[in-house]
Amino acid sequence: MQPVNLSGFDLNLLTVFDAVMRERSVTRAGASVGLSQPAVSHALTRLRYLLDDELFVRTPAGMAPTPRAEALAVPLHAALGELRVALEPAIFDPATSERHLTLAINHYAALLLAPPLVAAVSSKAPSVRLDLRPRGTLDLVEYLDRGDLDLTIGVIESPGVRFANAPLLEDEIVVVMRQGHPAGERELTAEAFAALGQLEISSSLDDTSFIDSWLAQQGLAAKVALRAPFISAAQIIVESDLVANMSRRTASCLAQRYPLQVRRPPYPSPGVRLSMLWHRRFDDEPAHRWLRDIVQSVAENLS
Repeated sequence: MQPVNLSGFDLNLLTVFDAVMRERSVTRAGASVGLSQPAVSHALTRLRYLLDDELFVRTPAGMAPTPRAEALAVPLHAALGELRVALEPAIFDPATSERHLTLAINHYAALLLAPPLVAAVSSKAPSVRLDLRPRGTLDLVEYLDRGDLDLTIGVIESPGVRFANAPLLEDEIVVVMRQGHPAGERELTAEAFAALGQLEISSSLDDTSFIDSWLAQQGLAAKVALRAPFISAAQIIVESDLVANMSRRTASCLAQRYPLQVRRPPYPSPGVRLSMLWHRRFDDEPAHRWLRDIVQSVAENLS
């Protein structure tokens, strides 16, 4: 096979390839890049000829990539992302920009940081589009490497030197129970805490293993009665005698909306640090610096 002549290569073909790889559908890929289905099919035909490979095979589950397409997908996606960044204006004007910024956030940030962040971005950059995604199911390193995420916010350490992170705020773990709970009026000793039915929040990535270690030192063990996602935690606690361990700011926010009470735990809580993480290649990119500054400012204003 002859080497590809880049001088005669249509960049739009790579954009189509990237879209089909992402959507696994010619129709959806066309919609995402503003092309008709026949135009996408024509672009794929040209790519197949230029690269001498079928690239995608139609199956009942969608367009399945060939091994060659799989090998091309990550470097081409990264190269397109780098090109988009390079073509961005050297000066970022939030008042006129139509930039699309994607953040992966944990439930803590979704509850406390997202509302003021959206308000701040809408006020300063009305045409900038924010895409806030739950980070629990995402491969954050892969998404950051590929440029599919601008930032991730949560309790996370930098996974490598190619990433940068910055602390946003610190918190502590407290115990949450319903108002009128039988344990609400008495001292929450280690024994009393261990005897309570615990709701373990299954969608949380917060490390609360220190609680089990502390109880074990007292010769006790937690009684986990239920695991449930964060979205249902408050209502479950309100309607039961279960208690949950969560960050103080999260608990206080929920207690403003539900009949809950927040108790200081018997165990010593280490500081829980919320941070933002990004790929270092965006360190000096104007829009990215602006986004990080907005996130930092919003976090500093949280009580």
